[in-house]
Amino acid sequence: QVELEESGGGSVQSGGSLRLSCTASRNIDRTSCMGWYRQAPGKERERVATLTGDGREYYEDFVKGRFTISKDNAKNVVYLQMNNLKAEDTAVYYCGACKQGNLPNYWGQGTLVVVSS
Repeated sequence: QVELEESGGGSVQSGGSLRLSCTASRNIDRTSCMGWYRQAPGKERERVATLTGDGREYYEDFVKGRFTISKDNAKNVVYLQMNNLKAEDTAVYYCGACKQGNLPNYWGQGTLVVVSS
């Protein structure tokens, strides 16, 4: 079992930046993956970025070149650096951790990001 807590959400204007943090209750260096997902109002939750246990990064096309996922194993924290934010990035962002494979088994409570145009 691992507990996840997101932080760093807020309101920003289009073109701005935010950095989200996901703090885990235990070591994350042995998870098969850590990921960021988001859910916009009226839409299903969608994957944003994934960081595998061996360090590979995957991004959805709609954030490539703008978002970067990273982690600090010593602090048990996963980050999502979001640059050049757009209004369509407005959503609740969730952090997920995978026991195995690439689908999260554990979720945080989410942090809201609002981008105004």
